[in-house]
Amino acid sequence: MSALTWAVAAVVTDDTGRVLLCQQGRGARRYALPGGRLRPAEGPVRAALRDIRAETGWDIELVDLVGVYHLTGPPGEAAPGRAGPLPDVLVHVFRARAAGVRPAADPPPGCRLSWHSPDALPEVVTPLTRAAVTDATAGRSGVLRDVPCVPDTVQPPEQRGEAATGPPPSWSRGPGGRHGDRV
Repeated sequence: MSALTWAVAAVVTDDTGRVLLCQQGRGARRYALPGGRLRPAEGPVRAALRDIRAETGWDIELVDLVGVYHLTGPPGEAAPGRAGPLPDVLVHVFRARAAGVRPAADPPPGCRLSWHSPDALPEVVTPLTRAAVTDATAGRSGVLRDVPCVPDTVQPPEQRGEAATGPPPSWSRGPGGRHGDRV
C-alpha cells in the first residue's frame, strides 16, 4: 500500500434533487464532488463542512454518511507529472443538502460550479463522483467500496461496454486542485 490520504466529499443536492458538481482549473477538466483533504486532528464532519464551504461558497446540512470509498492508483506506477505512485485515498462521502437558495459566499476562482440531474451527469466525471452519486440517489448508506483509478483514462461508459448508470471502475481521478487531487 502506498501513502494513505484521508479526504471528504459530499453529494450535495438542492430542493429539486440536482447534484452540485465542480470543475477545477481550465480546459476540459473532469467534474467532481466538492470536498477536500482532512487537516491534522480534524474529523470528517468538520472537514466536510469546512471544505465544501471553502470550495463552493455553499453552507450545507449533512444528512448522513453514504459510505467510505477507497481510491487506489495502479500499484507502483507513477502518474504523469508525479514522482511516485498515486496515494491510496479513503474518502468519507456524505449525503448533504444545500442550506438556502444561494451560496453564502462566492466560490474561489478556478472552481466552476454547476447543478446536474443525477440521471444525466456529465460524461466526464471522476470515478468516485459516479459511484457516490449512484449510491446516494439509490438511498444507500454505510457503503464500503473500492474505486480503482487509472491515470488519464477517460472513456464514456458506452465505449467500455457498460451501462451509463453503473459506477465506472477505471475512470481516473481528476487533476489536482486547490485541495489536492480531486476525488
